[in-house]
Amino acid sequence: MKIIYHKKFAKQRARLSPKIKTQFAERRGLFIKDPMHPLLNNHSVEKTYPGCRSINITGDYRAIFSEFAGGVMFVNIGTHAELY
Repeated sequence: MKIIYHKKFAKQRARLSPKIKTQFAERRGLFIKDPMHPLLNNHSVEKTYPGCRSINITGDYRAIFSEFAGGVMFVNIGTHAELY
């Protein structure tokens, strides 16, 4: 699976604490192995982000992504309140 990052996502990720960055890296690895793993709570966010899905990074942090042939593009990352 190919993973790319939208420019906005890269800026948001750069501002995160080291702890959240590490947690994202761990969840990204889990996502690559099993995108539907229960810890990720992979679900549609169609109403707020048409064509996108969300995974849990921590109890409050989420990563929003869209799918394309052969991969995904992460488009947003932040707390639940920041994203919704």
